[in-house]
Amino acid sequence: MWKCLIIEDDRDNANYVADGFRELGHDAVVCYDGVEGLRRATSEPWDVIILDRMLPNHIDGLSILTTLRNLGKKVPVLVLSALTTLDERVRGLKLGGDDYLAKPFALMELLARAEALIRRSRSDESDRILEYADLRLDLTVPRATRYGKPIALQPRECRLLSYMMLHPEQTLTRAMLLGSVWGYQFNPQTNVIDAAISRLRQKIDGDHAPPYLIHTVRGAGYMLAARNQPSGNARGQT
Repeated sequence: MWKCLIIEDDRDNANYVADGFRELGHDAVVCYDGVEGLRRATSEPWDVIILDRMLPNHIDGLSILTTLRNLGKKVPVLVLSALTTLDERVRGLKLGGDDYLAKPFALMELLARAEALIRRSRSDESDRILEYADLRLDLTVPRATRYGKPIALQPRECRLLSYMMLHPEQTLTRAMLLGSVWGYQFNPQTNVIDAAISRLRQKIDGDHAPPYLIHTVRGAGYMLAARNQPSGNARGQT
């Protein structure tokens, strides 16, 4: 679970972004002005900060960004702004922003960019090893094993499994999987996810003893969870 700080004076926009993080199972805190935003940003640890460029109360987003970097804070910061000229984007990045997203924006893109920033910030080699129950995924190779037995995965299957392992015991909707694994911002009206889950379930659960790890949440999506009873059929039913 990530700890996310959203500093944005537009309350509707701020709550919209916060709800997006919360639907993914993350902790999201909102500050509606620069004073409170600066206090929270500098006094607490965060996995990512979503920072509006223009804020009230005489402290704008770039001032907060400059203060963070001067204090040696390396938290990833995604700058949001309606100022979209090249000079403004370059300025935000040079002052220490890790990414710059123009308004209006697609929530799915913002969440994907935030996830990419967090991944890049976790440069320690141990963060490239994902483990859940008896399943292990080494993202540096990449290579998956269960009970020490290797599992051959295609690149897309590896991305799907890593996303599920990063969000264990959470219901992952088809929209979330489409956006994060396939990069779609719309439903292509195909069974691409169901087919991919079916193939991955066969490899992860099909030839192994319980617990079963990949489950269907009927009417909602899918979940990675260690259970003694299967949900769906390990040989392809979703």
